[in-house]
Amino acid sequence: MHTIEEIIRRMSSQGLRITDQRKTLAKLFAETQGYLAPKEVYEYMGRSYTGLSFDTVYRNLRVMEELGVLEQVIFEDGGKFKLHCREHDHHHHMICLQCGRTYPITFCPMEQTIVPEDFRVVKHKFEVFGYCKECVQDEPAASEL
Repeated sequence: MHTIEEIIRRMSSQGLRITDQRKTLAKLFAETQGYLAPKEVYEYMGRSYTGLSFDTVYRNLRVMEELGVLEQVIFEDGGKFKLHCREHDHHHHMICLQCGRTYPITFCPMEQTIVPEDFRVVKHKFEVFGYCKECVQDEPAASEL
């Protein structure tokens, strides 16, 4: 788990100006294990900053993603963000749909993928969705899926 100070240091080292709102975002993501939808972040931020627009919150999430502070995963109900777990170690995740816990996939499936000669890959993502051991035990419906 990253501390608020580590997140702020990472944002600052990427050239991001550290505002009170960004400190609040760092606190939120430091204290959150799983993924957060932009709407959840907006509602959290709205408690401290009246008049803050959804566009401003979303723009900050995107900037933090572009700088490698956050990572985004597209779930069936939309994109969600969480702290980027490792800065320079390329990897993918298995993600629990119930609690949001992530497990690293220690190899890259792209290494075994045959890419046509006339196609140049510039980036890729690979996520596997399911239920962790605890959530399968807690939720009988999850084991039936």
